[in-house]
Amino acid sequence: MELWLPLDSYELQYRYKYQALYHALRDAIHSGTLEAGARLPSTRLLAKQYDMSRGSVAQVYDMLLADGYVHAYPGKGTYVTESLSVHHNDQSEAVLSLSPWGERLRALTTEHKRLREEVQLAQESVINFRMQRLLPEHFPKAEWKSALAAVHRSGWRDVGGAAGYPELREAIAAHLRWTRGIQAEASQIVLFSGSIQGITLLSQLLIDEGSPVVLESPGYQGIVHAVRSCGGQVIPAEVDEGGIIPQHWKAQTLFVTPTRQFPTGAVLGLERRRALLNWASKQNAVIVEDDYDSEFRWGGRPIEPLKVLDREQRVVYIGSFSQTMPASFRLGYAVLPSSLVEPLLAAKALYEPVSPALLEQRALARFMTRGGYMRHLRRLTRLYGERHDFFVEEMNRWLPQAFTMQPGDAGLTIYAIWNGDQASYERFTKELHKQGVLFRDVEQYRLIPGHSAICFGFAHLQKEEIREGIKRMQAAWEKCTFSFQ
Repeated sequence: MELWLPLDSYELQYRYKYQALYHALRDAIHSGTLEAGARLPSTRLLAKQYDMSRGSVAQVYDMLLADGYVHAYPGKGTYVTESLSVHHNDQSEAVLSLSPWGERLRALTTEHKRLREEVQLAQESVINFRMQRLLPEHFPKAEWKSALAAVHRSGWRDVGGAAGYPELREAIAAHLRWTRGIQAEASQIVLFSGSIQGITLLSQLLIDEGSPVVLESPGYQGIVHAVRSCGGQVIPAEVDEGGIIPQHWKAQTLFVTPTRQFPTGAVLGLERRRALLNWASKQNAVIVEDDYDSEFRWGGRPIEPLKVLDREQRVVYIGSFSQTMPASFRLGYAVLPSSLVEPLLAAKALYEPVSPALLEQRALARFMTRGGYMRHLRRLTRLYGERHDFFVEEMNRWLPQAFTMQPGDAGLTIYAIWNGDQASYERFTKELHKQGVLFRDVEQYRLIPGHSAICFGFAHLQKEEIREGIKRMQAAWEKCTFSFQ
């Protein structure tokens, strides 16, 4: 392979070409571009590439050899000295100016990294109660491989542009009509590389600089970051055991999780749903409904999405395959009011003129239309339902006094409110880290202060792991002294 060197810039500094080549090679070695032990091209190839005489290149190699940068082995070639350490340039790096959007994003990214810093645990065995993506053993790999192979053999078809594969959008529309009661047409559905991409693009389309946006507290931080990066001014909306509390907000955009509020699991009742729609009508507002994990239901009657009650085409419904497909499969979708389809497609086409992962999209369409996806959902629902019930039983058995749990009829997390004061909660959680138990503190999801609580994920854990984690929590409980009100 040819070795590329920025020789033109060196020729501006040095009178002779062999000097330019020498300094270019030396700097490449210093910077690590040419790694220790790397073989240099032959003098013949390098001379041909840079229009030099072979003797001049040989002279450069001799200079590098004399200075200790390379070693020559007769019959084998010339190699960068193994013992050399890399020295990066000490030049000061320019601080480049960003747009207001870029500056907000940089600040949010820094804050996000701070929140994700973890306490280093001494134990090798950790019980992780944080919600995880689908485990490989829970996915029908043979059936999925068959779908991939079938679409690969069938050759390429219409890719559908930025909106995504047409047959998959048809399959999603049919799935939503059957399972969620949403009367959606494929033309209203746009696919994304994960639901957060759709949420971010919608934020860019709907939110003016400085405009107020209503968000739940506690709520999903990905939405908060998307809104703030666009310059939206967040209006925190309080959540109680019945979900978001409707108010007369002076805003034109609301993000909400009505079917199963994140992270509390509260279900928004019909009266409050109608109140939100009435508010949107009076304010000429858009409601973005994130239905993130209500596919999994253990009991009770299914709850209608807000989109089903929408008579004025004001609700955007966001769905995702993140909890039902492998971790490497990133796919979300939006069901849009007709007036938003073209603007959102135009925005998405700036980033992705052609929807990505088309082979996987085609395979998922086949998987869904042939019934494999619904069978997969039923298996997961049975499995996760058993683990949900087991978690609740074990918590009631080992820690009946510590938390007031709010288990629901659906979803992959359980919201547990701490029964003590803040000081006792801090002592308890500190001890949990020592015991090797990871969890999601609800504080990181709040926009306004609230009572201490933990969001427990359970679906990815075996029953033995759930029991062991709860026993460790019980041990942490016993080591602490609590003052309950």
